[in-house]
Amino acid sequence: MSEAMIRLEGLSRIYPVGDTQVHALDRVDLAIAPGEYISLMGPSGSGKSTLLNMLGLLDRPTQGVYRLEGRDTQALDELERARLRRERIGFVFQAFHLLPRLTAFDNVALPLVLAGMAPAGRRERADHALAAVGLTDRAHHRPDQLSGGQRQRVAIARATVMRPALLLADEPTGNLDSHSGAEVIELLEGLNASGITLIVVTHDPDIGARARRRILLHDGRIFEDAQTSPSRPPPHAGEA
Repeated sequence: MSEAMIRLEGLSRIYPVGDTQVHALDRVDLAIAPGEYISLMGPSGSGKSTLLNMLGLLDRPTQGVYRLEGRDTQALDELERARLRRERIGFVFQAFHLLPRLTAFDNVALPLVLAGMAPAGRRERADHALAAVGLTDRAHHRPDQLSGGQRQRVAIARATVMRPALLLADEPTGNLDSHSGAEVIELLEGLNASGITLIVVTHDPDIGARARRRILLHDGRIFEDAQTSPSRPPPHAGEA
């Protein structure tokens, strides 16, 4: 494996529940190289979402080390963590999390506004991101005027408009029909092929099998970490 983009050493996250302590993550060691495509799987309560939150700098570990591109994230203050999230990490969620009163264009451009980019640069970057997901003709539609698959594609455009190195997708097809879900996964895989490190949390074994590396979690620990022979059927295979 090449120099790790992500390195976890003894990473734990413990939550107090009444008089007991729940180990959502329990001494996880993990290294991920730049450009990998990983599916993160396991039963409910296995620690998948907790691990994704740690990787996305949305939460801090109780103990252990998380290095992102060589930086010890525990040494960063909240402003530095926020900047790193904005510039290096993209998020795609099951529920889309688009702002309902904003158009697709304005949703995609929002991270650029928060980063202080000039209007002309924002327009060019947001237009390019929407074109990359095939939604140029929907740029001025609000989320309630879009299908579920289109909303998720807007969310992907927003997640990648800052050109992150790492893309974290949490059940990205969970609210979609099979046709839209296939389109979203193929879009994410295209981003990975362009060099973005892709980590997908999923309960769907068919989606999990498409990744080149599969990590199974159980009770907050890595139960299996295996290279796979990706199963990538042709688009919409089996449909009439």
